[in-house]
Amino acid sequence: MATFTFKHHLSRRTFLRAGGISMALPWLQAMCPALTRAAESTAPRRFVSVSNDLGFHAPFLFPEKAGRDYELSRYLRPLADIKDHFTVISGTSHPGVSRGHSADVCILTAKPNISGSNFRNGISLDQLMARNLGGQTRFTSLAMNANGDMSTSFTDLGAMIAPETSAQRMFARLFVQDSPKAIEANILRMKEGRSIMDLVGADAKAMQLRVGNGDKDKLEAFFTSVRELEKTLSANESWATRPKPKVAAQAPKALTDRNDVIAAQNAMYEVMFLALQTDSTRFITLHTGGGNGKIPLQGVEEGYHNLSHHGLDPNKISQLGIVEEAQVAAWGEFLRKLQKVQEAGSSLLDRTMVLLTSNLGNASAHDTKNMPVVIAGGGFKHGQHLAFDRKNNYPLPNLFVSMLQRMGLPHDKFATGTTTMRGLEMA
Repeated sequence: MATFTFKHHLSRRTFLRAGGISMALPWLQAMCPALTRAAESTAPRRFVSVSNDLGFHAPFLFPEKAGRDYELSRYLRPLADIKDHFTVISGTSHPGVSRGHSADVCILTAKPNISGSNFRNGISLDQLMARNLGGQTRFTSLAMNANGDMSTSFTDLGAMIAPETSAQRMFARLFVQDSPKAIEANILRMKEGRSIMDLVGADAKAMQLRVGNGDKDKLEAFFTSVRELEKTLSANESWATRPKPKVAAQAPKALTDRNDVIAAQNAMYEVMFLALQTDSTRFITLHTGGGNGKIPLQGVEEGYHNLSHHGLDPNKISQLGIVEEAQVAAWGEFLRKLQKVQEAGSSLLDRTMVLLTSNLGNASAHDTKNMPVVIAGGGFKHGQHLAFDRKNNYPLPNLFVSMLQRMGLPHDKFATGTTTMRGLEMA
């Protein structure tokens, strides 16, 4: 194997280019001009998305005043101590995305879904990041759901990545050591998976000779997915024999009430925090479905989904506010945990972009405009309310472009986003 020695500083945006292919390099030691360079420049960046199906009641979430001198809304008042670590964004949505609850699959892809039954999703933001930067951890990415089987993570072919729905199982995957027999079985399954990919890839290449140009493009996209899956299987095989990180924390307790969405989210947050703290992964999505169970909170008497369709009924809005305030508070507590962990001269929150959003701006009307958006951490200049036009929404995918560039990825477009988000600056 050839050995390469870098004697000169490489740019963080150095690429490998050959045959028309451009590949962004992961962080390398050679990208630091000297060992004395600040350690924070070498620490990895991370991304977490938290979303739900039923949105957040806009009057309780969005501040009335724009800018930095704004008064915290009802939902954000419990986060007053960390106000300088997040930005509230109103008046945004994904252009071309509609269809109410069905828009949940577009939360992180921003792919216009106006084609209805012919809709084919695209790659999600987390998976684009993970494809370029996720190969250095045990898990390239994690997809989770607090109370359903829907995920916001999608491959470049638009296939949903099935989420883990149990915090206990996720904890075991991350931190419980496998037996030698289980390790051997896992390695065998990975080898068999690679063999299957080889066979399918050979069949697809033979098929390419018999199809038109349009299908050739689809097959090429398939080849790319096959190659990426093979790389993932190979990486997983090497990780299988390495000890998992040890943590002092215990596995989350099993839920006693299947309708307790808040408890389920809190359990997921516990595992997500440990996964980031141990650098077991750098890309996580957590979605919460719109179940109609009655959440066991004082003052809540009706099912969650029914409350979201409040029709401006004051009693329902009051109950919905209790549920959603608890959800935002749980998200805020997750931020505080990240803020307390120091990593290479900054906090784990400073190194992690944490997004809170939903596919619906108004669940009562199934309206996908004016999506709820709060972005925390990640090295942006926070402490502000970016207020865009609520009648003529600003493209939310521009935020995704900003996040990709904050990761050091050379993207100036994502879905319908064609530039970085106006008003959101890097720290």
